[in-house]
Amino acid sequence: MSPHPPEDAPKPTHSADPASKRPGFHFTPSRNWMNDPTGMVFFDGEYHLCFQHNPHGDRWGHMSWGHAVSRDLLAWTELPLALAERDGVMAFSGSAIVDRDDASGLGGEGSAALVAIYTAHDTRTGVQSQHLAFSRDGGRTWSRLSANPVLDIGERDFRDPKVFWHEPSQRFVMAVAWPLERKVRFYASRDLKRWEHLSDFGPAGATTGIWECPDLFPLACDEGRERAWVLVVSTNPGGPAGGSGCQYFVGEFDGHRFVEAEESRGSGPLWLDHGPDFYATVTWSDVPRADGRRIALGWMSNWQYAQEVPTTPWRGAMTLPRELGLRRTAAGLRVVQQPVREVERLRIEPPQRFAGGPFDDAAAWLEGRLPLASRFDLEISFADIAPRTRFALELRCGSRERTIIAFDAELRRLSIDRTNSGRTDFHPAFAGRFEAPVELDARRLSLRLIADHGSLELFAQGGATAQTLLVFPTSAERRLALSTRSDATPRVEAITLRALAAATSVGASNAAGDRHTTATPGDPRGA
Repeated sequence: MSPHPPEDAPKPTHSADPASKRPGFHFTPSRNWMNDPTGMVFFDGEYHLCFQHNPHGDRWGHMSWGHAVSRDLLAWTELPLALAERDGVMAFSGSAIVDRDDASGLGGEGSAALVAIYTAHDTRTGVQSQHLAFSRDGGRTWSRLSANPVLDIGERDFRDPKVFWHEPSQRFVMAVAWPLERKVRFYASRDLKRWEHLSDFGPAGATTGIWECPDLFPLACDEGRERAWVLVVSTNPGGPAGGSGCQYFVGEFDGHRFVEAEESRGSGPLWLDHGPDFYATVTWSDVPRADGRRIALGWMSNWQYAQEVPTTPWRGAMTLPRELGLRRTAAGLRVVQQPVREVERLRIEPPQRFAGGPFDDAAAWLEGRLPLASRFDLEISFADIAPRTRFALELRCGSRERTIIAFDAELRRLSIDRTNSGRTDFHPAFAGRFEAPVELDARRLSLRLIADHGSLELFAQGGATAQTLLVFPTSAERRLALSTRSDATPRVEAITLRALAAATSVGASNAAGDRHTTATPGDPRGA
């Protein structure tokens, strides 16, 4: 497929045009293929998001680093390629950091360099090695290190380096996937150029599929009394909903070795998200300490059908950025997550509220919320849930299409069924019903559902369980409904329904400011 002509200016990537069905506040490339988020770093007031990108077509190939920036994590300006495929060597996934003390010697006079660490995939030999690139102008242009590679063990599957500064040992640490071995290898360096092998972790957890896209970071427990390290590893296949998925491990890292917590061993895989469309999840580097958040982003698709999803002229979307935390449970420490608070800036109307009451009253109230916005944020909480109760929240599109979110109290399972959600015929693995375990809290269940064009993201029990999935309804008519399959019905404590704007239509009060005109284009061909 022929490459599209390079453009000379940054491109706002979101469109409010309903005919395009482009998401309003989920990042998508202006055109062509996208998969893993990569090179995510915060610098000088901007969140940088690089991504695996085929600039020449809408299917995987010619892997390069696409690049976009945002000041609010929602409205993105797409920049020229950061790293292009060159001389038969593709730029696979990796990470980026701010080299504040110029440990690498790559900084400019009086300014810190952004340093990207990525996997170079040689299409002639199949060998994958780790390379450096750097930017001295805030990420607008990138140069490759002339002494590349900085880490090469001669393997054909050795990729996706995540680098971070480890303060106690005063050195950089790299976590890199050894996919076929189902291991993560750890290395250390003081200058980002010379790397010493420290240890390996794995196999553990889900090992049916290969391991990719590791990330390692500390998190504080939401009660503030505990702290642990979390190792995130994507696996394909073998995910909780079939195909690709993203697991995590909780433990300790001493600067040399990651050790999984004893209480988590043998419990089975821990999944960041139980939906079918959540993969390659990594977190932003160098978020200011004053902010204090650990912000994650995933690719919102599944390798079973990613190359067939019915979108054009782009193919691939990211999840909403999510803030991660830890919560102490009876089974041990577990990751919890919520959409970043910036989503609140998208609210465009006063919220519609149901103050609480019987299930049937809440169902009647929901039926009356017409017309339902195509982008919305719904919070609903249920109480007095009896042991054998089964009930559902449905998103109906027209007379025949519906996505069903159901809870079975006896099985303690939350499911999403997109079998009749709209377009499902493009791949046999797309339609289906996907389950997640959910524990009630004093017979209560809380749900938060965020809908955008083409996607639903569900968070249960304050983010203890998440499910992300693509949906492609063909009808613009939408409504919400409650239904039950049992004699006993729960009480609905409260409902809050908020319409959401597309990110580009938010007013001047949005922190993104002049987000579509401030970026300075570099060489559109990339480094």
